[in-house]
Amino acid sequence: MKARLPKGFGGGPQDMNAMIRQAQKMQEKMTQKQEELAEREYTATSGGGVVSVTVKGGKELTDVVIQPEAVDPDDVEMLQDLILAAVNEALRTADETAAREMEQITGGINLPGM
Repeated sequence: MKARLPKGFGGGPQDMNAMIRQAQKMQEKMTQKQEELAEREYTATSGGGVVSVTVKGGKELTDVVIQPEAVDPDDVEMLQDLILAAVNEALRTADETAAREMEQITGGINLPGM
């Protein structure tokens, strides 16, 4: 008795080659998108705009702007908190954007390392 694969599986080398080509195209699109996302810039503010930071999608902090009114020598901790809040928000935005755009390529397939 010959084993049978479920419908949609098998079908010969043509189906396998087509599937491999499709996976290669997806990989190329993912690599291109990852490179694009790594260079994209995201800016976030905190404290009503007194602290502004810019990060690249590759998790590189590229700019910090602090308005003079945010600088209080008696409350350095507040300034530190504002900087942390702005950086974390920019990084969160970069991560969410990357996840959303990669999902468009993968069709929602959860791939390791993404």
